[in-house]
Amino acid sequence: MRLRWHGVARRAGAAVVTVLLSVFALTVILPLVWMVLTSFKSSHEIFASPWGLPPAPRWDNYVQAWREAGIAQCFGNSVIVTLATLAALLPIGAMAAYVFARYPFRGARWLFGAFLGGMTFPLFLTIVPLFLLLADLGLSDSLGGLTLVYVAYSLPFTVFVLTGFFRTLPADLLEAAMMDGCGHAAAFWRVMLPLVKPGLVVVGIFNAIGLWNEYPLALVLLSSDEVRTLPLGVANLMMVEHYQSDWGALFAGLVIVMAPVLGLYWAFRDRIHDTMVAGALKG
Repeated sequence: MRLRWHGVARRAGAAVVTVLLSVFALTVILPLVWMVLTSFKSSHEIFASPWGLPPAPRWDNYVQAWREAGIAQCFGNSVIVTLATLAALLPIGAMAAYVFARYPFRGARWLFGAFLGGMTFPLFLTIVPLFLLLADLGLSDSLGGLTLVYVAYSLPFTVFVLTGFFRTLPADLLEAAMMDGCGHAAAFWRVMLPLVKPGLVVVGIFNAIGLWNEYPLALVLLSSDEVRTLPLGVANLMMVEHYQSDWGALFAGLVIVMAPVLGLYWAFRDRIHDTMVAGALKG
């Protein structure tokens, strides 16, 4: 009797969890679908039937947002900054994490704690010093200066995550590589780094999503239209289309911003899931 009630309670709990997860999924999916459908409507159609399907897809909304509102140039700037940041961030973060994980030294805990403190330090307290520093270096209002700031801004999270991955690797691998004639650098690049490739992928994806959507630093450090990133371009598009009452173009711009992030996550969803599960089991 007790086993039967236990089975009933277990099935009821599973049903409740399924319902809650389904409701959560709907709260995420429905707004995205509504935004995509709205991007194909005119402003009159949006207000006349906000929940209805577009009578005829208006692809010119995307043309308006991409060309005339300057989203194309902002899109290219964001791609350049994101890729340049990842190209510098991942090797630097991996080398620092490897040292923390495999080569303990005096003061390592304090230095690692300083990296962790960088994850909790309020961003708005660093904006003015960063602006003055870049101005003194002649890197203000440039994609290069913003890339350097993004590398420093993303380094604490990258080091924290990759340190955990390196610590899970068996020490015998490093000893075997050293016995085969590898130096410390060769052992890192040829043996240890390829083994944490799943961690690099996950860290790269999460950093790319954060950098793609980053707004406060870009707002303060960039002032010219030629170097404006995508979040700044969307903010400008919002003001322009608000005064022109072209809400379809505004939603089209939002879809343009959202699509690369969703595509990146969808392409690597299995890798992210497997890495998270493996990390949980190892922990």
